[in-house]
Amino acid sequence: MSHHPPNKKAKKGATMKFSPILSAALLWAALPVQAADIDDIRANAARLESRIMHLSQFGKNENGGTDRYAYTQADVDGRAYVIELMKAAGLDVRIDAGANIIGRRAGTDNDLPVIMFGSHTDSVPDGGNYDGDVGVMTSIEAIELLNEAGHTTKHPLEVISFSNEEGGLVGSMVLTGKMRPDAWNEVSQSGLTLAEGTRKLGGDPEHAAHAKYDPKKLKAFVEVHIEQGGFLDEEGINIGVVEGIVGIHWRWVTIEGFANHGGTTPMNKRNDALVSASELVLAINRIALNTPGRQVATVGRIQAFPGAPNVVPGRVEMSLEIRDLDLDKMERVFAMIEDEANKIAEKYQTPISFRMDETHSTPTPTNPAVRKIIANAAESLGLSTKYMPSGAGHDAQDMATITPTGMIFVPSRNGISHSPNEYTTPQDMANGADVLLRTILALDADPLGGVSDTK
Repeated sequence: MSHHPPNKKAKKGATMKFSPILSAALLWAALPVQAADIDDIRANAARLESRIMHLSQFGKNENGGTDRYAYTQADVDGRAYVIELMKAAGLDVRIDAGANIIGRRAGTDNDLPVIMFGSHTDSVPDGGNYDGDVGVMTSIEAIELLNEAGHTTKHPLEVISFSNEEGGLVGSMVLTGKMRPDAWNEVSQSGLTLAEGTRKLGGDPEHAAHAKYDPKKLKAFVEVHIEQGGFLDEEGINIGVVEGIVGIHWRWVTIEGFANHGGTTPMNKRNDALVSASELVLAINRIALNTPGRQVATVGRIQAFPGAPNVVPGRVEMSLEIRDLDLDKMERVFAMIEDEANKIAEKYQTPISFRMDETHSTPTPTNPAVRKIIANAAESLGLSTKYMPSGAGHDAQDMATITPTGMIFVPSRNGISHSPNEYTTPQDMANGADVLLRTILALDADPLGGVSDTK
């Protein structure tokens, strides 16, 4: 893959003027440091927290949360701050056709494949300050630590901040060549289409195919992320070694009853679609709860028609989402739900149908060798670990389709995420950066247990 300097749009965004507060944050990278032994060096928790807090100012709302969803001015400003941090760390920064920000650090042998790591900085509406952000800041921190140690890896390194992760993994879809041409016309949370928003960020959707990364030029991808769940926090565990990103199957459920007058239709003469839907919701919960394993099933949307207070519902439409790391398990759970639905439909004479949503995703395991490297890195630091699935989607699930991929989880306090109350401690972030650094060094030195370097 050729490496080009940022285009004019990217340069313009990257050189915007910052407030004194943001400029002060950049001084971290300008302070003189004394070279340290790479084995002894540790991440700077205060530096990480400072950068997270400064990034949180872009899109900060009155609730204390963040409205930095993709393609907004807050997103533009936050990305410019990330570019400044990358440049201050000595990275050669470019923006690809998918509007991904990529900062490159040369290795001693630049013909070797790239070790890539990073995450995203866009948020959901009224989101938190750690989802995605921690992965980008710990990646820049790893570069800072290499700089402080005066250490140059054999492989070139690339820090990436993916574009529009929250709106559909757009950046990683482009990078892996999975972006559908018709998807560019979809409207984002900002009101811009994906194409319009990508151009605003300096990307080039018309030439998105050119941004596809050649798998032979990638050694591995690693993403640090907050858990977004409560297992690590509840169990007092430092690091989650992610086994894979769960598959997500969405189905739209329709229950057909018979609409009739709520005052004149006897209870024993009704074909109430909402009663059937209610029993089905309880059955879904029971099946997911009582089936051995870590699967989850959710009904998050339900609507009765015609929706009048004095009319027996004649139709109900609702959603069904099933997640698990095992595709066979997902299909077995659905089969049990479908069987229960047939019984309910017969009981109330309300036919029930299911339609699979085309945007479903399959489970994506991480690379076993990378998992082991991450676990060894954590253990070498005296940090406790837990092998676990990711219940949320990440850019890593796309990257895993083209290169050996691993994920490092750090705790989320009380398991809260996508909320202004989202929080990860500075020390937990520093632990993630320390594990990331040692994972990078191990990948640089080792042929990945059978996944060889290719030129």
